[in-house]
Amino acid sequence: MRIIDAKFLQSAQSVEDSPPPNVAEVAFLGRSNVGKSSLLNTLTNRNGLAKSSSTPGKTQLINYFEIKFKTESEETPYLFTRFVDLPGFGYAKVAKSLKAQWNRNLTGYLELRPNLQIFVHLIDARHPELEIDKNVDEFLKDIKRGDQIIIHAFTKTDKLKQNELAQLRRVYPEGIFISNLKKRGIIDLQNKITGYLFGNQIL
Repeated sequence: MRIIDAKFLQSAQSVEDSPPPNVAEVAFLGRSNVGKSSLLNTLTNRNGLAKSSSTPGKTQLINYFEIKFKTESEETPYLFTRFVDLPGFGYAKVAKSLKAQWNRNLTGYLELRPNLQIFVHLIDARHPELEIDKNVDEFLKDIKRGDQIIIHAFTKTDKLKQNELAQLRRVYPEGIFISNLKKRGIIDLQNKITGYLFGNQIL
């Protein structure tokens, strides 16, 4: 199973002006500059699909992308989902009033979106124990429904020494360890997503 098409659908300020909740969604969230946009581009093999910014916290909208998969099944040759690029948290160089509204909109999406199936929490592999990531993880566990899962994806693993990466794997055995530069962990993440969303439809 592979992604054969990925396209930008729309941006939204809040869950109220988001696309109809008729397709399963995978939300990508993490600190500003954790590598979300780069991961989405690598995962979909579409350079420039998700726009990255050198200014932390610049992306303030919820961005939706339609993803088309090709399966091995003759009965169901194509399957669809949405990838959702959420605003980065922390380090946002915006006014406090805007940041408060932004946080409300982000929380509203995470708590209220009925078709949201997977949270992909991106964590910088060089700083896996930051308080802000721990808080986000606790928040996701508190709001997670029975039909949802959390995937912990550690980015920028190419910047770790081999012994540091080995230690990270021991501490987080369920994690996925990613390097956009070396294309490490990309297939693992895609398989985790498609396996949960589509199950026996992809066999």
